[in-house]
Amino acid sequence: MDWQTPEDSFPTDFITDAQLRALIGRPPISGGWRDGDPVGERSFVTLGEVATEAGATIPDVRIAYETFGELNGRGDNAILVFHALTGDSHLRGTAGPGHPTDGWWSEIVGPGKALDTDRYCVVAPNVLGGCQGSTGPASLDRTGREWGGRFPYLTIRDQVRTTAAFADAIGIDRFAAVIGGSVGGMHALEWGLMYGARAERLAVIASPPVTTADQIGLNLVQLEAIRSDPAWRGGNYYDAPDGVGPHHGLATARRLALLNYRSNTELDERFGRAWQSAVSPLGGGGRFAVESYLDFHGNKFTRRFDANSYLTLVQAMNSHDVGRDRGGVAEALSALAQPTLILGIPSDRLFTLDGQDEIARHSPGSLDGELATRLDSPYGHDAFLIEHELVGAQLRRLLAVSQV
Repeated sequence: MDWQTPEDSFPTDFITDAQLRALIGRPPISGGWRDGDPVGERSFVTLGEVATEAGATIPDVRIAYETFGELNGRGDNAILVFHALTGDSHLRGTAGPGHPTDGWWSEIVGPGKALDTDRYCVVAPNVLGGCQGSTGPASLDRTGREWGGRFPYLTIRDQVRTTAAFADAIGIDRFAAVIGGSVGGMHALEWGLMYGARAERLAVIASPPVTTADQIGLNLVQLEAIRSDPAWRGGNYYDAPDGVGPHHGLATARRLALLNYRSNTELDERFGRAWQSAVSPLGGGGRFAVESYLDFHGNKFTRRFDANSYLTLVQAMNSHDVGRDRGGVAEALSALAQPTLILGIPSDRLFTLDGQDEIARHSPGSLDGELATRLDSPYGHDAFLIEHELVGAQLRRLLAVSQV
C-alpha cells in the first residue's frame, strides 16, 4: 500500500544507534511540506475549484509535481506515475531541502532505466489530499487557516479527476502509459475507466478492483489510532507546539501498516525472536528486534507525514470500488481494452493475488490473459518497491507493446 523510502525497504534486521540518533528532538507538528518550506524539485499548478463526489467544493486547489525527462514536440512521450498511500512526487533524486527522503523509485526512473528519461517524460504529481505540496488538510484555506478537520472527504475518483485537470493544465492530453502501485494502482485503474482514451497503456501493480471488508477493517484500526490520540483534537492541532501533535497515534497507525506490507515469513526470517540488545525482553525491560524495527519506522514516519492527510488518504482508499455505479466489477473492467500490465505478488497479504486475478479475468487488454502477471518475491506487498529488476522488466515489456 505504501511507497516506502529506500531505508525502510532495505531488509536490514536491527536498528542502529545512528538511526536512533536521527530521531532525537521533537517531531514537527506536521511532517508534511508546508508553505514557506524549501520547494526542492517541485513545481506547482493551481487548478481553481474542485467539486467532490460527496458534494463539497475545495477552492484554489494546488497540485505539486515533478517531471523527469523532457516532453517531446508531439507531446506523446509522457508517462504518468501515481504514488501510493504515503508517497509523493519525488520519484528520483536525493533527500535534501524540501525532500525528507530520497526518491522512492530511483532504480526504475532515469536514463536507460525501465522508465527511461532519455526517451520519456515521467510525470509524478502528489495527489489531492496529500501532504507534500498539494492541497490537503494542512493547507491554508482562503481565511489563512489550516483546513484541519474541516477538509472534505475524498474518493479515489475525486483524486483521479483532479489529476486529469492537472494534466490539462500542464498541456498533456494523452499518456504513453499510466502506472501505479498499491493505492496508486487504484488511481491507475480508475484513470483507465474514467479517461481510457487518454492512456495508451496501463500498469496496475499490487492493487485490487475493490477495497474489501478485511482491508477496510484493517484501515479502521489505523484511523482510530490517530483519532483516539488526545493530541489530534478533532484534526485541529496545527497551532500546537512541535512535539505535542498526534504523533503517537500516527506512529501506531504506521506500525500496523508496516506489518501488512511485508509477508509473515519474511519478518520471521529477518527477526525471528532475536533481541535488539543484550537486555532480555522477558521481564528485563529489553526489546525484541521486530518491536524496535516497528517503533523506529513509526516514529520516523511522524517526521515526514501529516496525521490528517493520513486519515484523508486512507478514507479515499476505502472508497475504491471500480464497479460502483458501473454495473459491477466485471462490467466496469470490460472497458479496459488498452494493453494493461496487472502485476500481483503471491506473498502479498495486504492486496492478495485474487484481486489482481479478478482484474485480469475481466480486462480485455490484460497482457497475460485471465491471470495476473506474477512477481515472485518473499517481501510481500513491498516487493514492488524492492524488486527493481523484476518490476523494471515488466514495465519494459508493457512499453514495448504496440500502441492502440
